[in-house]
Amino acid sequence: MSHASTPRFHGVVPPVVTPRTADGAVDTASLEKLIKHLLEGGVSGLFILGSSGEVPYLTNEERDVIMRTVAGVNAGAVPLIAGACEQTTPRVIEEGRRLIELGADAIVATSQFYAISDAAETETHFRSLHAALDVPLFAYDVPVRTHYKLPLPMLVQLAQDGVLAGVKDSSGDDVSFRQLLLATKDLPDFAVFTGHEVVVDGALLGGAHGAVPGLGNVDPAGYAALYSAAQSGDYAEAARIQDRLANLFNIVYAPTPGRVSPGAAGLGAFKTALMLMGVIETNVMSAPMLALNEAETAVIRTVLEHNGLL
Repeated sequence: MSHASTPRFHGVVPPVVTPRTADGAVDTASLEKLIKHLLEGGVSGLFILGSSGEVPYLTNEERDVIMRTVAGVNAGAVPLIAGACEQTTPRVIEEGRRLIELGADAIVATSQFYAISDAAETETHFRSLHAALDVPLFAYDVPVRTHYKLPLPMLVQLAQDGVLAGVKDSSGDDVSFRQLLLATKDLPDFAVFTGHEVVVDGALLGGAHGAVPGLGNVDPAGYAALYSAAQSGDYAEAARIQDRLANLFNIVYAPTPGRVSPGAAGLGAFKTALMLMGVIETNVMSAPMLALNEAETAVIRTVLEHNGLL
């Protein structure tokens, strides 16, 4: 599927992980190295303060430190998309305004959570955010975290009305994803991103404008090459690269089942890989999540070696 034009936000936009020091503080030196690693890997943007960034665990002060650090290293090189992940509309607006002041070029927001809401309130929520925030707004469809799937008709209407600049889809609902692409394909500056790691080639073939893969922290150049192959219409090459990335994704299965939480397993694998690659200092997680241990780290080392990253 071809696009008449490429939206401003497109390509590989990894959800940046949050490195921590051995004593649990945000490790700004490692974060600076990580951003350089991503930019050198050819990413098209950076998604700060998302699920992979452990955003619900971060204090406001930590969020500010991360935003300032990333904006400083990035220095306008690529667009910065920041997650304003709060429970309700007034809190998202407050958070969004603060992040915009610190350098966010766009804001990503989920539906309300903890609040017991419905479709009408959710639509009002996004319209209110759009009215209050001076930068493009992306809807983050992530029912595994919000326990609410954003309704397709609502997303299409908000896209057509110019309320949303795009959608980051981590719903796992491939039918809805394809229908969203079809319904919005004639909107010139509306961008749909997949949050998947292992079916990015398929998403791009279907018309997606880019990907927000957590594994992109580990191998940004791999995802940039995948996107480039898809852009040039070489889907055989895109599939070959995707197959390799799918093998690399096996790092998330290294943690011993039941030893760490599902949340700590995937993010812990990304951090452990980055630590082994010398990009960040430790694989420490936000409390109360546990870090991966030596045996799990050894499994990840083997996968990295197999995929040429060590």
